[in-house]
Amino acid sequence: MNTIELNQQFTDIFFTEADATFFSPGRINLIGEHTDYNGGHVFPAAITLGTYGAARKRDDRKIRLYSANFDHLGIIEIDLDNLTFDKADNWTNYVKGVIKFLQEAGHVIETGFEAFVYGTIPNGAGLSSSASLELLIGIIAEELYGLKLDRLDLVKIGKKTENEFIGVNSGIMDQFAIGMGADNRAIYLDTNTLDYELVPLDLGDHVIVIMNTNKRRELADSKYNERRAECERAVEELNAVLNIQTLGELTSTEFDQYAYLIKDANRIKRARHAVSENERTLRALEALQAGKLEEFGRLVNASHVSLEHDYEVTGLELDTLAHTAWEQEGVLGARMTGAGFGGCGIAIVAKDKVDAFTENVGRTYTEIVGYAPSFYMAEIAGGSRVLSRK
Repeated sequence: MNTIELNQQFTDIFFTEADATFFSPGRINLIGEHTDYNGGHVFPAAITLGTYGAARKRDDRKIRLYSANFDHLGIIEIDLDNLTFDKADNWTNYVKGVIKFLQEAGHVIETGFEAFVYGTIPNGAGLSSSASLELLIGIIAEELYGLKLDRLDLVKIGKKTENEFIGVNSGIMDQFAIGMGADNRAIYLDTNTLDYELVPLDLGDHVIVIMNTNKRRELADSKYNERRAECERAVEELNAVLNIQTLGELTSTEFDQYAYLIKDANRIKRARHAVSENERTLRALEALQAGKLEEFGRLVNASHVSLEHDYEVTGLELDTLAHTAWEQEGVLGARMTGAGFGGCGIAIVAKDKVDAFTENVGRTYTEIVGYAPSFYMAEIAGGSRVLSRK
């Protein structure tokens, strides 16, 4: 959607002109899954699918919001003086959380605003539509109210909204990738220290294909929080002998030496994934920087195997996509991406094999699962930004 269309849509809904237009990307994660809340490394990138916005400052205390993705809900009106979670307010709870925490951080927001929102991220696909929306609202507030915001502070407010307002105990990767993304760069991020490196993403004659299971994944209702609790419990058990804060502090060798301290077989598997995936992510970075794309692809495959068997967050749909992708000509690697339990996978595919790839994987998936997947080409994009001003 271009800025002319955005401005027109805003005017059609609110009968006035927008002050500015905005874009906030979605994200994929190349490797490093379920490591962000375990103090490990992740390797995400912002993408050209994302959330568009147009907004105008108001003179009163009302916030009026319209999403073209939920047009049947019409304009939802909320009040600056009542920023509390209400399930009936649907997607606008994310808006309330961001504005509430911006105010609590000392930023002055004295009047409301109107906003038109349109997302191109498939709903429930696991490409971080919620974090994309959180950062969109953050940059809208930054622009309309002239806030002096460090981008990392805005990233943290997005995470706080997810954790404390919505109730999903996620890590910082999604908001970080979306807020800090750069064209043709992936982000190698230490989630413990927030030290990061923008890494050129040179895949040669290959492209990233996003494979959507078309099975919706409701993160708050999934076993995401359960997995996090299992890992935290494993850390507690390991600390009978060790002195660690997160699983990301351990090497696989160290974990093997002390895994006997963990009293439950499932917790051993969960912790083993967190440790091994962290190491895989470092090796994947080194392989990519050295131009060893086949090695990079094998590490991507190994990530899925660990998520399938140790972390158990894949399921029939994601496993069918990954396993079928592995069998296709021109595929370097494939894995689930995001939290799992549905949502999307990614595959690194030779450009001249993409059509055959989508046809073959789509056919096999439909035969096994009973409905068709969707495929998108992922272009790596910059982070959340203002598109135009009046």
